[in-house]
Amino acid sequence: MSTAPDPEVILPKILSALLIDDSSVQRAHGVRLCKQLGIRTVHEATNGSEALALLDGLEHRPSVLIVDLEMPTMDGPELLTQLRQRDIDVPIILASSRDRALIHSVSHMGSVLGLRILGAAQKPLTSAALEALLSNLGKEIQAPSRRVPAPSIDAEALESALERHEITVHYQPQIEIGTGRVRGVEALARWNHPTLGLIPPDRFIPLAEQGEAIHRLTLQVMNQAMMQLAAWQAQDLDLCMAINLSPALLGHSDLVRTISQLQESYGLEPRQVILEITESSLLSDLAMALSVLTRLRLRGFGLSLDDYGTGFSSMQQLAQIPFTELKIDRSFVQNVYEVQKRQVLLRSAVEMANELGLVTVAEGVESEQELQLVRACGCTLAQGWLFSKPLAGNELLAWLTDRDQRHDT
Repeated sequence: MSTAPDPEVILPKILSALLIDDSSVQRAHGVRLCKQLGIRTVHEATNGSEALALLDGLEHRPSVLIVDLEMPTMDGPELLTQLRQRDIDVPIILASSRDRALIHSVSHMGSVLGLRILGAAQKPLTSAALEALLSNLGKEIQAPSRRVPAPSIDAEALESALERHEITVHYQPQIEIGTGRVRGVEALARWNHPTLGLIPPDRFIPLAEQGEAIHRLTLQVMNQAMMQLAAWQAQDLDLCMAINLSPALLGHSDLVRTISQLQESYGLEPRQVILEITESSLLSDLAMALSVLTRLRLRGFGLSLDDYGTGFSSMQQLAQIPFTELKIDRSFVQNVYEVQKRQVLLRSAVEMANELGLVTVAEGVESEQELQLVRACGCTLAQGWLFSKPLAGNELLAWLTDRDQRHDT
């Protein structure tokens, strides 16, 4: 018979907590739960103002704040704003008896402010719910802090990286939800810096787009991705390759010819290559974007509208441009089962895409519950850490082999 895990093993670094709640009953309940989970010191405050004063006076700040939303003098949302303004960096758990949609809105507000929101729960808190939320703090402790300033990189360093071919490509699988088959992969650029290690694209793509480096960068990524796809094809792997296309390139008159020449040189069919374009990238010069994208579509390349739902012109773009795929942003997928509004929006987006004959890809699927919901909504494909993180080419081949073997047993 299995036994419950030792809280001291699960939560070894959580030495203290600050409970902020105007209800003495709820505070007493919270203190009991914290003590049961091995948290030695539990401070208490009845509202946000009292909590800020206590934080200023403590020699060592608590490991976590557990914050109610409705309080007199200073409520939870105002407290979050004050924490940001005072640059107080303490992980936060939100707890409230209000509906999940409202709790989620406050949680999202905290994340937008740049606070470390571990999660939220409806009151009364249970031991299991609190332990699950505190386990997120354990993951943060093991990982590098998000607030540690990243080493600076500049345009000159990026140019040198392109000269030395330090830009590599990793591949994240896309799973056909109905069959479980690996339908394709998304190519994701990584900068393999000699001292900083792998640098993610959100650190260097904006830098490249500020100058002409984005053209060389995109060609290097496309070349590596298509070369890898051709190698997999030689091993009888039938996959599609999704490649991000920077908006800065849509004004290049030779872009269509360049992509076609690369595809032909590796013996690939245009249908195997899906070019992902973010909806916001189409707003600056729609006429030129239409010219480039319709020509690519005429040649047989797939076109994917990426990050659907993050802008304000999605439906207009779908009506004007011959997309073949709709990629639903992960903000609509993550924790979708907790927020009814997200479920409605997700379902509506998929139904619209199905009516238009588009493939739908759900990004950021990280749990079985999220997978079940995107399946119920009718999504075609899913990608996310539930299946695999982005992998180097040889790692993905090993992952595919292992996956096939597990499915055969």
